[in-house]
Amino acid sequence: MRGSRRLALVVEDEAPLATLVRSYLEREGFEVVTAGDGETAVELAREREPDVVVLDLMLPGIDGFEACRRIRTFSDAYILVLTARAEEADKVAGLSTGADDYVTKPFSPGELVARVRALLRRPREGGGEGAPGSTPRRFGDLVVDPLGREVRVGGRPVELTRLEFDLLDALSERPRVVFTRGQLLERVWGPTWFGDEHVVDVHVANLRRKLGDDGRNPRYIRTVRGVGYRMGTGE
Repeated sequence: MRGSRRLALVVEDEAPLATLVRSYLEREGFEVVTAGDGETAVELAREREPDVVVLDLMLPGIDGFEACRRIRTFSDAYILVLTARAEEADKVAGLSTGADDYVTKPFSPGELVARVRALLRRPREGGGEGAPGSTPRRFGDLVVDPLGREVRVGGRPVELTRLEFDLLDALSERPRVVFTRGQLLERVWGPTWFGDEHVVDVHVANLRRKLGDDGRNPRYIRTVRGVGYRMGTGE
């Protein structure tokens, strides 16, 4: 047991940078462990069960993309990717492997800590028994169970990351409402999150793919052109 302190896993092969990030997080009250390569990161994530992982993409051995994929198979830790790659495709790839957010190098350590804090403030648990909207929601053959945090399509369970579930939960709770990207950012990412709205589109695309809903006429998550997204009927 580590008490009430949050545990952060910092994965960075540049020792001075790892030390800098560690010092800022420790100053904010985190317990911090570090790894200099992808394999060690996966092992530490399994052994120590961190609350948040700060993950560089360019690592010796397996890269950050693969480390993120492996960590996601057994951990619900928040994952914040650090990348020197500013191209949109690299950001999308990082988010697609299960990351919750990204920061582009060079970065401000203060911004990084703020992003970590914003991640940890996100509500992640389903509502209590009897809470409003806690009964399963059906959209054709899609069933969203907010209390059990489970999703099924045609009776088959669908594995979602915590953030993907939170996004689907927000949309399905008020299926007649069209949410703008800004509204979804505030609801799912939290009011203190800052970053570009493109992150919403990435996670909607991931959701559609996992739900088998990535065609031109999606049944479950509809795009309202010029506005945002809403739930479909499933038909």
